[in-house]
Amino acid sequence: MVAITVFATSGLSAKSAPVALAPATTAPLAGQPQFAPFGVDLAAMDKSVQPGDDFYSYVNGTWNRTTEIPADRSSWGGFNILRDLSDQRTRAVIEDSAKTRNAPGGSSEKIGVAYSSFMDEAGIEAKGVSPLRPQLDTIAAIKTPTDLARTFGRDNRTGISAPLGFEVQQDLKDNTVYVGWLGQSGLGLPDRDYYLKSDAKSVEIQSKYQAHVASMLRLAGVPDANAAAQRIYALERSLAEIHWSRAEQRQVEKLYNPVAVADLARTMPGVDWTTWLTTVGLGAEKRVIVAQPSAVAATAKIIAATPIATWKDYLAYHTIANAAPLLTKAFVAEDFAFDGTVLNGTPQLKDRWKRGVDQVNSDLGEAVGELYVARYFPPEAKAKADELVRNITAAMDARLQRLVWMAPETKVKARVKLAAFTPKIGYPTKWRDYSSLKIVAGDAYGNAQRANEFEYQRELNKIGKPVDRTEWGMTPQTVNAYANPPMNEIVFPAAILQPPFFDPNADPAVNYGAIGAVIGHEISHHFDDQGRKFDPKGNLNEWWTAADIARFKALTDSVVKQYAAYEPVAGAHVNGELTLGENMADLAGLNVAYDAYHLSLKGRPAPVIDGYTGDQRFFLGFGQVWRTKMREAAIRKQITTDPHTPGAYRPYVARNLDAWYAAFNVKPGQKYYLAPKDRIKVW
Repeated sequence: MVAITVFATSGLSAKSAPVALAPATTAPLAGQPQFAPFGVDLAAMDKSVQPGDDFYSYVNGTWNRTTEIPADRSSWGGFNILRDLSDQRTRAVIEDSAKTRNAPGGSSEKIGVAYSSFMDEAGIEAKGVSPLRPQLDTIAAIKTPTDLARTFGRDNRTGISAPLGFEVQQDLKDNTVYVGWLGQSGLGLPDRDYYLKSDAKSVEIQSKYQAHVASMLRLAGVPDANAAAQRIYALERSLAEIHWSRAEQRQVEKLYNPVAVADLARTMPGVDWTTWLTTVGLGAEKRVIVAQPSAVAATAKIIAATPIATWKDYLAYHTIANAAPLLTKAFVAEDFAFDGTVLNGTPQLKDRWKRGVDQVNSDLGEAVGELYVARYFPPEAKAKADELVRNITAAMDARLQRLVWMAPETKVKARVKLAAFTPKIGYPTKWRDYSSLKIVAGDAYGNAQRANEFEYQRELNKIGKPVDRTEWGMTPQTVNAYANPPMNEIVFPAAILQPPFFDPNADPAVNYGAIGAVIGHEISHHFDDQGRKFDPKGNLNEWWTAADIARFKALTDSVVKQYAAYEPVAGAHVNGELTLGENMADLAGLNVAYDAYHLSLKGRPAPVIDGYTGDQRFFLGFGQVWRTKMREAAIRKQITTDPHTPGAYRPYVARNLDAWYAAFNVKPGQKYYLAPKDRIKVW
């Protein structure tokens, strides 16, 4: 299924000879924290820096100065260290599966075979480009617009980039049903802006991308690769010119455009819609939701106006690019040279076992997760996290009651919405069934393709059935969290519930500042500038008064302005509009977590530990979560494509809390001091 941008949930791949698997080891991690017993990495701090001058450096300055980004990473920090730990643990689970293969329902055997097949470099090398031949031959045989539409639809099924994207999601105005969504897609670079910007760095990337496309085509034996690459780039640029920007796509109500299937050919001519709909599996449906109608209509015109020969070039390249990580060393190296080094600044390819873990997680994620949880997530950790969620929710409820800018009748509805939301902690209550997924020994590319088609069909089968509210959008071994307003839920996988985010044995102040602020962050997404558009039942429905919206907009404008002033690299500022939701969630999360921490004290004074007050430990816990070093290319990519502000700037949200000033004696004249009237208070 080709991803399109609809409503992004918010937050923080022939029988061969047996393959010898290297034993899993727990390698030392760069910049490994050295937590004091109460949970703060004191060695990471730089106490020569005043918190008011640079709170990030005060908390993380020594770590930042002494830690090198590993050669196979574009960035490094708290999230990455935990992800490495999760990868090493997942590797152990996978390799044990390769040896024992005794999980219920055969999932363990599939995990082991999928991993062994990916690790069989010699077998992959011997096959060369042959795994792609059937697809490339099909593309070469395209003659008519109907053939073209059929191929676009088929590429959606196998995860290959196509100019029309398709997904199955809930109907945003009736979230009890699933519906097909149609939207813009088809770019080879990460975002439309990569094609449209004309600064020197962007022009350099555009040139290198065309060279990369030509190299990929040459490796697959495509003749006249340079000319084909130029045609492909020109076609993709024409798509980029009509795509909606990421900031535009944040306005979720503008993405909800139901269209009768029978009207597509009339309102968006240029595509054989009947063939496309039948191929993607919507032949019997009466309507679809079009996410970016002007872009889809313009894409249809581009499809009709572009010679089929050019589309064949485009389809061949994207088929090759999709397969490259699963092919020979030459394809892997070329793929990494552009995607890894040019786009992200990463100098070294990850070890093969790490890429194998990524692939198996992609193909059989919940099967791996079930084994991961049994080994690494004890019940007592879940119980402590559940308690934190309850306390953070209570603090959010109290804040809703105290709001001065929200109308009384809206506050009542907001509290109803908060009371109705579902927290999911650790792992799903129902595991995914992979029994119908065929995994074949020695067929790494085929396994990945079948896994994509399996997942596509699983999603397609939802249409017409009740919404499954037990489903998770992340695996337990994922170091992340998310909020999903249509489901009115927050989700915290097991792998994030570890230091520096959470330690059941750490001082409560640190836990509330770390995972507590993350929990508050995710809860608040249900009330941010987009989440607030979903009513207490999780449906897209305006339930605030006009006065509420106007007052809220004035507050969010201040958030946009504050973050747009940050300049992570010269000439590249944070996009305040794109990052608005995440920045507001950081602000709300920290405020709510602070309240919850003080509620947890039940009127007792917080102890002073190692010279740090409770409030200081709370803010230190928050600040150390966001330690991050990034390569310049990765920063530029993030501020272009990602709704999250770069991690090193996220601790500065504390400058909006009065308690931070009192905790660290922040004074006028210090760099991050804000006068009381300039401190943003939303929730």
